[in-house]
Amino acid sequence: MYKTGRQRYEGGGGSIFYPSEIEIKHDLKNLQGDSYRNENSGAGNIFKVILRKALMCDVKPLYVLFSEYFKAGEMLPRSMSDIYEHLRDFYIAEIENYDETGSNNIIGACALTIVWENLAEIRSLAVKGPYTKKLIGTELVKKCIEEARFFQITGILALTYKPQFFNKLGFSVIDKSELPHKIWSDCLNCVKFPDCDETAVMLKL
Repeated sequence: MYKTGRQRYEGGGGSIFYPSEIEIKHDLKNLQGDSYRNENSGAGNIFKVILRKALMCDVKPLYVLFSEYFKAGEMLPRSMSDIYEHLRDFYIAEIENYDETGSNNIIGACALTIVWENLAEIRSLAVKGPYTKKLIGTELVKKCIEEARFFQITGILALTYKPQFFNKLGFSVIDKSELPHKIWSDCLNCVKFPDCDETAVMLKL
């Protein structure tokens, strides 16, 4: 175990905050108007996806992404103010070499929010429709798990409509009565409160 924060960074732990990348295969016909400009996308339509911590310039695109999920009834609403306040919680997935405006860059996001001692929550996991089922959500959650390990958090929870997705990452279904009361404060903004139909899952690290 590293003795100091500096030693932990020097030992490689701090690398979780550096951008990483994955490659996905995508049919250009399914991009629904996104203006991709990669001259090297050629055969096989291989796209490079960058995974990184969120920046200030990402707030508005995040708001648009989350609004789409909220309208579909798949996520709690997140205001622009709320995203600004929790910006450091977010990891972003963006396709490299988009148009110069950057308006189409962000295709996914996920947040790790520290709830209490030894407990964090996966929140606001979202991937744009055309890019689902390409392991982008999986890689975003893995980033959050790595960060939780770095902070020596021993438990990660999530409320989800897709428990099977989290099961594949090692999460187990738990009874909602096991969740701390602090979790439910955010649910007051949900139209389904108090009749929550999401499933609670937990990962022990």
